[in-house]
Amino acid sequence: MRMTEIIEHKKQGLKLTKEEIEFFVRGYTKGDIPDYQAAALAMAVYFNKMDNEETADLTLAMAHSGDMLDLSEFGNSTVDKHSSGGVGDKTTLIVAPIACAAGCTVAKMSGRGLGFTGGTIDKLEAIPGFSTAMAPKEFKEKAKNIGLVIAGQTGNMAPCDKKLYALRDVTATVDCMPLIASSIMSKKLAAGAKNIVLDVKCGDGAFMKNLDDASKLANEMVSIGKRCGRNVTALITDMTSPLGYTVGNSLEVQEAIKVLKGENIPRLTPLCISLAANMISLTKGIELSEAQKQVTNIINSGKALDKFKEMVNSQGGDTSFIEDESKFEFDKCKYEIKAENDGYITKINAEKIGETCVLLGAGRNVKTDAIDSLAGIMLSVKINDYICKNDTVMTLYSNDENKLKEAIKLANASFIIGNEKAEEKNIILKQFYSGPDGRRQRAGRRARPARELPQRARSNRFLHNSLCLRQKNND
Repeated sequence: MRMTEIIEHKKQGLKLTKEEIEFFVRGYTKGDIPDYQAAALAMAVYFNKMDNEETADLTLAMAHSGDMLDLSEFGNSTVDKHSSGGVGDKTTLIVAPIACAAGCTVAKMSGRGLGFTGGTIDKLEAIPGFSTAMAPKEFKEKAKNIGLVIAGQTGNMAPCDKKLYALRDVTATVDCMPLIASSIMSKKLAAGAKNIVLDVKCGDGAFMKNLDDASKLANEMVSIGKRCGRNVTALITDMTSPLGYTVGNSLEVQEAIKVLKGENIPRLTPLCISLAANMISLTKGIELSEAQKQVTNIINSGKALDKFKEMVNSQGGDTSFIEDESKFEFDKCKYEIKAENDGYITKINAEKIGETCVLLGAGRNVKTDAIDSLAGIMLSVKINDYICKNDTVMTLYSNDENKLKEAIKLANASFIIGNEKAEEKNIILKQFYSGPDGRRQRAGRRARPARELPQRARSNRFLHNSLCLRQKNND
């Protein structure tokens, strides 16, 4: 078998065999296949696509190109949650302990942030003492003893994907659906969980800018999971504005703790409830309505917060910061962005907010950049809030005056004040299922609006009465 023949087959629009795909992945990982041939194949795939079987074969081959985490000893109890990246997305810190408290095993490998999309590992390391580095044996022991562990990805997990992604980045083949889907799912398969919930972001602050593309990606990943023996649910969620009121590692940890303590933060709390319920439903094979009840009881009882503290303690973190989130410090340089006129907040551009955070020092332009865990943005408003001239819209934090000055201009351009309210968007736009045998299969079915879903919070009354949630104080 020769690489030129494989390139020629895909150039002609032919279907690649499993053997051809494995030959490429194995050879490229070892360095036997040069970058220029891999680039040629990537471009051929870009123009001629891959069918579901090809994409699944590529995913499995890339997953097996390096370390595979074996979680078989935990049976079907393991569940993972993946987000395609967003601004202010701290959901893993919330949903992982909830799912664990419900009896799921959450043994999760997470990555660091790059660009304006934050990484779970960066957020957790904002907790003093918290360690995300550990040997596989220790990782499994924590999973067995606690049921919840979040660690950094090993350097040899899906190495072919790392090489191919870097190549795609410089050959204009990043926006290729089969390659995107196989890249994400290869790492999920390598991480070992039997059940996977995918949060596919859609909007200004996401890689997928529109619902059609996000739907294609979600459907593709669900199909891959099904072909590879995993139970997968994919939610498409709105990322036109930041998730919650905070963006930045330490700030987001504080907000996550507030949710675990029962605070109702618009968009963030309902999304976390839905994600956690889907994790429980998928893993335990129960209806979402029943899983929803479990989530509300777990939050209301304090069990989720207790499980989070247990994980933090086991990984060397100072739990006093979890008990009292006000112990977290803020960067010394601070600037308040004020409204220039009265009106309604009609837009908060998630991408610009994320880029502002990078300028402040909360994000990376390249993987080697250092992170300022205390830098970030605290929003004082949400979409459709009425604001008066000179009211504070957001507060910027940085440890560098020059960085702060650079970020102010972009921050001022990140929101719009209008005379009328904007159209409200549901946080969950669409949902795809590929559940375990015996469950209802609803792949590709459009989710009803949040207020119509019987298994979701119907209103703030539901949130307050069922969860005893405290309304966020904007002061």
